[in-house]
Amino acid sequence: PLPIGHAALGLATYELSNHSDASRFRIRTFLFLIVLANLPDVDVLFGLLLEGNGSAFRRGPSHSVLFAIAAGFIASHAWRLSSYIPRLSFWCCSTVVFSHVLADYFFTISPVSFFWPLSVSWCGGYSNWGDIVGSVLFDGFQDIGVIAASLAAWWGMRWMKHFRSRTK
Repeated sequence: PLPIGHAALGLATYELSNHSDASRFRIRTFLFLIVLANLPDVDVLFGLLLEGNGSAFRRGPSHSVLFAIAAGFIASHAWRLSSYIPRLSFWCCSTVVFSHVLADYFFTISPVSFFWPLSVSWCGGYSNWGDIVGSVLFDGFQDIGVIAASLAAWWGMRWMKHFRSRTK
């Protein structure tokens, strides 16, 4: 999936893994979740900046269980740096990051490095800035099924939480 597909999956994962009241959801939480859901694709940015090739480090360590755990730990403590960063649990942050890895595993043909550093799977090829920007801006339609299903799950969970809070 592309960034919008990963964002939708991340929001759905948040709703499934978070048991707090639906009324506490804020725009800063929404934005933070979008960043977490797309965090494993930092490998594309590193590839572009260091090698001029977005595929240079593609699907390596950032697409692993260890990365999801480490990123989840850091993200769950990031609220200490700024009052604008929401306070989310380690479990919530880790599962949102890992949703990206799982989506890439199930919805694409390229391998992911689940068990890095024990094994690594690099995704070959070449992609420059234009390829990446063009893909993000114009190829999002391919994720319509993922987006629709994720948003339906997200809204359904939010509705159920809201309904339960009103019946108490």
